[in-house]
Amino acid sequence: MGFDVDPQLVFILMCFGFLAAFIDSVVGGGGLISLPALMFSGLSPSVAVATNKLAGTMGSLTSTITFYRSGKLDIKSVKKYIPFVFLFSMIGAWIVHLLDPNVLKPLMLIMLAVVAVYTILKKDWGSTTSVKTLSKPKYILFFIIIGLIGFYDGFLGPGTGSFLIFAFLMVGYDFLKAAGNAKLLNLTSNIAALLMFMYLGQVNYMYGLIMGVSQIAGAIVGSRFAIRQGSGYVRVLFIIVTFTLLAKNAYDYFF
Repeated sequence: MGFDVDPQLVFILMCFGFLAAFIDSVVGGGGLISLPALMFSGLSPSVAVATNKLAGTMGSLTSTITFYRSGKLDIKSVKKYIPFVFLFSMIGAWIVHLLDPNVLKPLMLIMLAVVAVYTILKKDWGSTTSVKTLSKPKYILFFIIIGLIGFYDGFLGPGTGSFLIFAFLMVGYDFLKAAGNAKLLNLTSNIAALLMFMYLGQVNYMYGLIMGVSQIAGAIVGSRFAIRQGSGYVRVLFIIVTFTLLAKNAYDYFF
């Protein structure tokens, strides 16, 4: 791999990387911005997805640290899910090079629609934290859901942050703490998928690092802005990004 990169391409990757991380650091969905930019650079779809994981991991790590320092990340309640998410995401990343990821798109579209409609109808949902004590069957179900979201992130990806936030909202977290907890698990699934893509030789390190540097900056700005603005801001951005993901992926699937 050479080291001569068009300065205009570097500018494009850094601008879109910053914007993607700003959005992704709060509610996910940054891949909607960063992935097309990487494909515009001339990478094949599979390499673009893998390279996006490198850049996204750098941004996710930064936003996770920012949320943790602000006290909006409950590591004690989330850490038990980390090995589960890691394993399932790695399996998803392995399977994606064997199967067409489009097989999951219809299910993903339905899930995004449910998330969007439910969030709009429950107007005061996520404004305060009142974490529920789950019964054993519900606890096991929540574990399975988190693991499946991890698998989905390794296999396909778009909307992972939204699905994780939705899962934590369902057990009583407010939008800001749900976003913080989701970032840690999203970071875990990103790292697992990245390691698998590295093993498969799919990552373009130069483009990934260029975009990753700008994602660090975008994640810092986005996370701090969200923490300062509070749960109301995160809720509005969550709805906007979820509908945008739904519209973009529905268009790609049907047209």
